[in-house]
Amino acid sequence: MSTPIVTVDRVTKNFTNPSGEQLPVLSDVSLELREGEIVALLGKSGSGKSTLLRIIAGLVQPSAGAARLREADITEPNAATAMVFQSFALLPWLTVRQNVELGLRAQGVPEPERSERTLAVIDMIGLDGFENAYPKELSGGMRQRVGFARALVVQPEVLLMDEPFSALDVLTAENLRGELVRLWDQTAFPTKTVLMVTHNIEEAVQLADRILVLDNNPGRIKGELRVQLERPRDVRNRHFLNIVDQAYRMLTDGAFDGGHTIAPTPTTRPLPDAGVDGIGGMLDLVAAQGGHVDLPELAGDLRFELDDLMPLVDAAAMLGLATASGGDLDLTPDGRNFAEADIDSAKRIFARLARANAPLVGAIDHALTTAPNHRLQDGFFLDLLRRGFTEEAAQRQLRTAVDWGRYAELYEYDADERLLTRDTAAA
Repeated sequence: MSTPIVTVDRVTKNFTNPSGEQLPVLSDVSLELREGEIVALLGKSGSGKSTLLRIIAGLVQPSAGAARLREADITEPNAATAMVFQSFALLPWLTVRQNVELGLRAQGVPEPERSERTLAVIDMIGLDGFENAYPKELSGGMRQRVGFARALVVQPEVLLMDEPFSALDVLTAENLRGELVRLWDQTAFPTKTVLMVTHNIEEAVQLADRILVLDNNPGRIKGELRVQLERPRDVRNRHFLNIVDQAYRMLTDGAFDGGHTIAPTPTTRPLPDAGVDGIGGMLDLVAAQGGHVDLPELAGDLRFELDDLMPLVDAAAMLGLATASGGDLDLTPDGRNFAEADIDSAKRIFARLARANAPLVGAIDHALTTAPNHRLQDGFFLDLLRRGFTEEAAQRQLRTAVDWGRYAELYEYDADERLLTRDTAAA
């Protein structure tokens, strides 16, 4: 095998929360990127995919371990690596041509060569005729073409892509994925290896030679899938669909299996970012299919991507309304009862399961039961959550707990007063 272009060696990354405590985002991650391959990083929200990409780009430093470009440690951005962002990240006051040549200017490339390389990559990426257009004049797909051109014009050995198609509509994303495959097969394509972050399983199977599946909280590599299919790949092909199914199995197996030796806490077992309506709607669909569904088929029918569907699956599994294993979702007896119950009965089922299985909901319910006047400011819980989450994640955890608790009629929340209250007569 060829010498790795990029090596990630036992990388761990911690961030510091407002209380000064270390929050692990990545734990002991190792991987290699070799010449001639596209590798996809696939994982749920919170698995540290984008953080890992930024460590390889030299934008973030690991807390332990190292990322290396050939034999040199990556400690800062370098000319051998370029990145394509989800949000396009174009400068609106510059034309297409000026945006594309930014990297060459930063490298001090002389004007004649800069102009020649810029026009060549504009032609290669299909932007002819738009050289003097401004970003506001372009569609989302054309803006992302500019992002690709800006990355490729510096002729990087390593191309890093952070969910590059997720901000685009379905048809535009599919078109650009096809264009990327076409460019990859050209001998003139300057890049030797590609690492792509995605939450779209079908996209990973369509583009990648290898798929690295990340577990979360903290992120670590759970497994690897090799995609030994010729490009372009037929998404209806049996082998293609089998790999998609394997990816779903890797993502769902072992989640909320109940095998806790220590009682879970709100920080060790965070709430999935899923609303009650979404959970209930998914369970209704599963119940309508006899209580069992294949997750890839369900995602395809709903046109959901990984980050859309998996929080609902994880929430149903956490609550004990469903079990997720082997890429399948099955309703539990409680899940069947919930899907078939009237509103009041469904709320009682949800309240019982949330108290027992959702640590943050149970903690809020218990604290309000024992608090004077059964009232507490939300800041009390946020201060505790900040010890295990970033500020944004702590706020998101509390919002989900409020949604679940309100639905179950366990407690109420006054957003103006930022006050949680519990009716002593609540079930």
